Amino acid sequence: MNIPRRGPFARAVLAAVALALVAVAPARAVTIDRVVSPGGIEAWLVEDRTIPIIAVEIAFRGAAALDPAGKEGLAGMVSGLLDEGAGELDSQAFQERLNDLAISLGFDAGLDIFIGSLKTLSENRDQAFELLRLALTAPRFDPDAVERIRSQISAYLERQAEDPGHIAARTWWEAAFPGHPYGRPVNGTTNSVAAITTEDLHAFAARRLARDRLVIAVVGDISADELAPLLDATFGGLPEVAAPAEVAEAAPETTGAVTVVPRDIPQSVVVFGQAGLKRDDPDWYGAYVVNYVLGGGGFSSRFYAELREKRGLAYSVYSYLDPLDHAGLILGGIGTRNDRALESLELIRAEWRRMREDGPTAQELADAKAFLTGSFPLRLDRTDRIAGILVSIQLDDLGIDYLDRRAALIEAVSLEDVRRIAKRLLDPDALTFVVVGRPDAAGAPPGGGS
Repeated sequence: MNIPRRGPFARAVLAAVALALVAVAPARAVTIDRVVSPGGIEAWLVEDRTIPIIAVEIAFRGAAALDPAGKEGLAGMVSGLLDEGAGELDSQAFQERLNDLAISLGFDAGLDIFIGSLKTLSENRDQAFELLRLALTAPRFDPDAVERIRSQISAYLERQAEDPGHIAARTWWEAAFPGHPYGRPVNGTTNSVAAITTEDLHAFAARRLARDRLVIAVVGDISADELAPLLDATFGGLPEVAAPAEVAEAAPETTGAVTVVPRDIPQSVVVFGQAGLKRDDPDWYGAYVVNYVLGGGGFSSRFYAELREKRGLAYSVYSYLDPLDHAGLILGGIGTRNDRALESLELIRAEWRRMREDGPTAQELADAKAFLTGSFPLRLDRTDRIAGILVSIQLDDLGIDYLDRRAALIEAVSLEDVRRIAKRLLDPDALTFVVVGRPDAAGAPPGGGS
């Protein structure tokens, strides 16, 4: 759980430098180099000397899904504390050092991945990497910092508990993954966060933040020769191997039910979904195209056309593929007036069925390919975005040449492919809904399912 606390000065300096120089940065292809340190630590590097900024993105495999029962939120709490004092620097001194040097450093935890992000002016490179080293290898977890972050997390959880979108998502995941770590709240509950001890925090850092679970991406004003020794200096002190831990493979229990969580709000907020595909599935790119046409394409999707443009039912409606390490999902959401909720759900299920039966048209396939290949380079416009993409490519084992191959993989999807994959992927009878609000009728009695 990344609680933003970095000072405005650091953010302002980095933003000002980026904005001042982005206009003169030449457009060019992204070249990824594999850098291996003398100690054997690997990172992927995109060297870019046009802007004096370096962005680092790291990820450790294994996060909130490994939290002990009753201590849900442990990974998230660690992520909020790593920059709250390390080594000889207490929380105030650590944060002042970051701010004085205009360094942005933060961590976050998801179900499967623990992430760290560093961004610095290249003139402060060595100090920035040293602060990252301290945060990872010598976190203090001082009592005052622990209690302050615990209080912030508890306040955040209390706000979430009243948020309709969070309620809908939490209810859906709990029902889809009963008894599995994916069914537990990533950020924990007020009770579970209260139960986390300083010993738990130290144990997580020692057991989970290890080199065998680590991937690293660096983008910006640094060469391979400069980076290699920094890798050893920064990450060499981490444990070589993480403690053994496993998360079982899971299939979501989606039965087509509609569950209503009554809330006195002017519109119903809906989360829906069913089983999908994992990222290494051979049909992934075809499923990516199918979802774009169905609900992932924003204004050009079938959901948008049928529910918003034609009928004015939805304020927002969308779908997306969610490939977890141990389960694949296709999820979506909609916000609609209470008195139109039933109609909206029926239309979503109908579009799900129509896509399954007929698949995309030839024109929809062509339009989807054009957008998915043409828009992707626009995501490579900032050092931190590129670093995040490089980490994702490594986590998914897509290969260092993936950026060169991505367009061809999408272009290779045929009309026959998407029609076959739509039949495989989409099951309208399994599509499961959670509705938060006061719908006049949503296929289930208030508070129940059907």
